[in-house]
Amino acid sequence: MKKMHVSGLILAVLLWIPCSDSAAQMPVDSSRLVRMLSYNIYHGETLKGDFDLDLIAGVISQAEPDLVALQEVDFRTKRARNMDLASELGKRTGLLALFGRAMFFDGGEYGEGILSRYSFISTRNHQLPATEGREPRSALEVHVLHPCGDTISFVGTHLDHTRDESDRIAQASHLNALLTERDMPVILSGDLNARPESKAMSILFSEWTGTDPEHAPTSPSMAPRSKIDYILYRPVNRWRVIESRVICDSIASDHCAYLSVLELLPAAH
Repeated sequence: MKKMHVSGLILAVLLWIPCSDSAAQMPVDSSRLVRMLSYNIYHGETLKGDFDLDLIAGVISQAEPDLVALQEVDFRTKRARNMDLASELGKRTGLLALFGRAMFFDGGEYGEGILSRYSFISTRNHQLPATEGREPRSALEVHVLHPCGDTISFVGTHLDHTRDESDRIAQASHLNALLTERDMPVILSGDLNARPESKAMSILFSEWTGTDPEHAPTSPSMAPRSKIDYILYRPVNRWRVIESRVICDSIASDHCAYLSVLELLPAAH
């Protein structure tokens, strides 16, 4: 395995605790922290046109995440040199890897990936609604047991990218219907291809809280202008945002990685 390296790295750090003054003064319980990363990896190809998975893995490892949602993940496609990108990144980061297919593509498959510091209690790949002729989309869900003893649902997804918002609206509505009945803390993360003021995000924000109230831009990585990558959580009383950070490498991918550190609050009795 080659030594990991990170080049052209630009860090924009955003720090806040979006809660009441009394809650903000509560000490942080480090044993209940969860570090989560969302990263669109551009099917493994860097902006130099090569496949430097060590570079992509270096961006991930530097964030020291517990859970990672990967988008634009190839599984043994010709363009990705027949590599299983999720597993390759799992090996390079020391994290457990899972792939979920959205569609068959280029001699292999294309979809979502999840990397995890924890083993999986269960996994499921949910197909999302899509208009005929457009790219199929999916949401990959894992349940993990946090060391504090609580079970978490972590979901990674990649919504439709076309100018017409109708599929994104349908997909956002489907995710709300699918995930809001979970009887555990839930995180929804990924490249949602929707700006904060869009109809699709309005639908999601009706049920979810974002970790970034300032909506810092995440795309494109060379000069971010648009907020389209998110980490959302529910219920609001089970999570406290400790830190959020946009991590931009202008070579590793066309998207910045987005990190959030949350404290998993005990359930009220």
